[in-house]
Amino acid sequence: MTDVLYHFSEDATIERFTPHVPRTNPTEAPAVWAIDTEHAPLYWFPRDCPRVAAWPRNEAEAHVFRTALQTTAHRVQAIELEWLERMRATVLHRYTFDAGAFTRWPKASGQWVSHRVVEPVDVAPVGDLLDTHVAAGVELRLVASLWPMHDLVVDEAWDFSIVRMTNAAPRAVERGPSP
Repeated sequence: MTDVLYHFSEDATIERFTPHVPRTNPTEAPAVWAIDTEHAPLYWFPRDCPRVAAWPRNEAEAHVFRTALQTTAHRVQAIELEWLERMRATVLHRYTFDAGAFTRWPKASGQWVSHRVVEPVDVAPVGDLLDTHVAAGVELRLVASLWPMHDLVVDEAWDFSIVRMTNAAPRAVERGPSP
């Protein structure tokens, strides 16, 4: 069990978190959502930024992960090039919660929920989001399209997260060979 959990927001003035149904997951019961320390990098982005992330769950997956993604990093995250300026400009805040108010949400790695109002024990600015990735050794890729990365990481060979793809550039139409 973890001692603390986090919530990331561009709003630094939230005094209490009230359970709600997320617009991206309308079939879930109202909850306050939080993330554990290991998975916190998934939220080092502007709120609506589409992103794809992948990481090995254990050492047995690490070789396949490193080979497929051509990396030595322990985690790879990608955003589209058009989001770079927003990454640079976003001021993100990390809210810290006592984990005792939460239970693990089994549908996604690192996610936790509380079905009651929760007050944070601390709030602090994250700092420069690019520097935050670098300091954590998280490889941040800037790509023209997220779709190739999306298609690569949707695999049982490692864990992955895909967020806000409705905000991504449309998938390119593939053309066949010219006659």
